[in-house]
Amino acid sequence: MIDDLDLGFDEQERGEKGRHRRGFVSRRNGTSGGGKSGGGHLKTIFALFMALVLLGGIGGGAFYGFDRIRSHFITPDFDGPGTGEALVDVKQGDTATDIGNSLYDAGVVKSTKAFVEAADDNALSKNIQVGRYKVKKEMRASDALILLLDPKSRVVNGITIPEGMITLAIYDLLAKETKIPVAEFKAAAKDPVKLGVPEFWFNRKDGKKGPRSLEGFLYPATYELPPKATAPQILSLMVDKFLDVTGEMKFVETVEADRGISPYEALITASIAQAESVNHVDMPKVARVIYNRVYTDRYHCKCLEIDSAINYWLRLQGKNPKDSDILKQSELNDPKNPYRTHGADGLTITPISNPGEDALKGAMSPPNGTWVYFMTVDKKGTMGYGTTDADFRDLQRQMCTNGVLSGENCR
Repeated sequence: MIDDLDLGFDEQERGEKGRHRRGFVSRRNGTSGGGKSGGGHLKTIFALFMALVLLGGIGGGAFYGFDRIRSHFITPDFDGPGTGEALVDVKQGDTATDIGNSLYDAGVVKSTKAFVEAADDNALSKNIQVGRYKVKKEMRASDALILLLDPKSRVVNGITIPEGMITLAIYDLLAKETKIPVAEFKAAAKDPVKLGVPEFWFNRKDGKKGPRSLEGFLYPATYELPPKATAPQILSLMVDKFLDVTGEMKFVETVEADRGISPYEALITASIAQAESVNHVDMPKVARVIYNRVYTDRYHCKCLEIDSAINYWLRLQGKNPKDSDILKQSELNDPKNPYRTHGADGLTITPISNPGEDALKGAMSPPNGTWVYFMTVDKKGTMGYGTTDADFRDLQRQMCTNGVLSGENCR
């Protein structure tokens, strides 16, 4: 009997990491692999009571072994809130036991079992997210659980991709943050389908043909990159986010039903609205102008005649973009430019930026209107809209007055 108790005590000193492997709380379904903790506690109390009776019957001289017997029945746990600092990783698929083991190894909890029981008693334990957490050493297990459930404890090793960035700029940013060469991102981007972009996204109803570009599919957001992530994994993460966002807003279904165009054409429109708009509030109206120019007879041609596409082509060639009043007619009408929108009908052959949610929503459900002109009329980015030639001239005068436009157009 005493030998059995000694073995149990040794296991407790090791944090009971092995014996409780099968009694865990699953983060996937929130159920316990063992029994209800309440019943276990009653059994513990009863067993401790019987141990007291036995020790009393043996005699006071045997009472020296009580502490060791008690440690067999009572889960080892620290009493205080902890001190110092420790970092603990929660990995994909970790169970409560796995997390408890990590906490024990880091000196955070006194035993794995203490954390498992705390998780079993707290229904929110299934909400622990994958990531790295800042906790304290020698904490009460229930307090450690609370920290793991607090987003403020999570150490975010993330990178933010701003809205409207083009893919080449994103590769540069990712390379700087991850130390992965830009060439690896470019190589991975050659086949967007391999990165998770569904084939149907490249279908068009306007008859235009272009390369399968990753442009437009790298959703702007803050990403927590996995340790040792590769270029394809990082780009796939961003594509998955794009698909999640467009899926939640029902982008594909709405565009096909309400606009009568392909989702890819709407994505191109969103990318242009993102590139042309300073303020988010203007993106839906800019999308409407684009649709009115390309898909109706309201404009003098079914062309875009926008400078952002010209500048996109310049940036693809490693050149700096230019202001509208600096661009030459030879650049606007360059027949070698596959992204030219002057003297060429229809949308661009690919998106020209990676649009955010507001731009996507604007292209999906733009407001009704007959506008065919939009212009940035002041240095704050205020946009003006017009339908007629008179409206165009009025907007141009505002630009000149406010110092947005200069040169021959203001004479």
